[in-house]
Amino acid sequence: MSRADHMDVAAYALGVLDPQDAERFEEHLATCWACAAELETMVPVVGLLSGIDGEAMAALEQTHTDPALLDRTLMAVRRDRRRTRMRQVFAAAAAVVVFGGLSGVAMAGIFGGGAEPIPQAEPTLTAPITAPPDSEPPDPNDPGIGDKEQQEGDQHNAVDPGTGVKTTMWLASKEYGTQINLQLTRLPGPRTCRLVVVRKNATSEVVSTWSVPGGGYGTNTNQLPLELSASTSAPVKDIAKIQVQSVDVNGVASPLVTVGDI
Repeated sequence: MSRADHMDVAAYALGVLDPQDAERFEEHLATCWACAAELETMVPVVGLLSGIDGEAMAALEQTHTDPALLDRTLMAVRRDRRRTRMRQVFAAAAAVVVFGGLSGVAMAGIFGGGAEPIPQAEPTLTAPITAPPDSEPPDPNDPGIGDKEQQEGDQHNAVDPGTGVKTTMWLASKEYGTQINLQLTRLPGPRTCRLVVVRKNATSEVVSTWSVPGGGYGTNTNQLPLELSASTSAPVKDIAKIQVQSVDVNGVASPLVTVGDI
């Protein structure tokens, strides 16, 4: 039994021996348990080395006469086998992670038994909010806009067709008589004005007086309304009308706007 016979194990496993050497190695293999055991370990390596090119095969053939080259070849085979196994392990682990993430919900649905289903959020439908069809838009010229809820008493609106002066009044019953709150717009100036309460018994009472500047109130020059508060001893039920009057330098009064039918 020669040393070359022992060195032919890898070459025989890879199928690079010529027919004569292969037959000689088979005769040796029948009586050498060491070569038989080594050949058994080489069988899986053959599949891993299927991608080695012709130059590598030629180098392997030289191991017949160069034992050191055989050792280096076998070491390379072992390293390649370890790397291949590690790649297979990593690939299998990655596949398990990916498959587990994708199939976890499906598996839970199959084997979950009486588990409660996970609630899913439904899309929220929105629609524009519109005013009721029978509602009317507010009058932007109404001086009471924004203040009606804050005013106490019954509201009365009036516009004088001759002077164009506009007023909104709120009349509230009090123990002492009547509280009067009012706003005036479209009131030009300069001028002196007064507020007169006319009772149903034909008597009258001046409850307030004031001066209007040149820009007036609720005009193109001054868009702010004039807001006043006054009171009278007359109960609301005894009031026939309330009138805003303009007083000239001679003390002569003329009506600017009147709220009647109180």
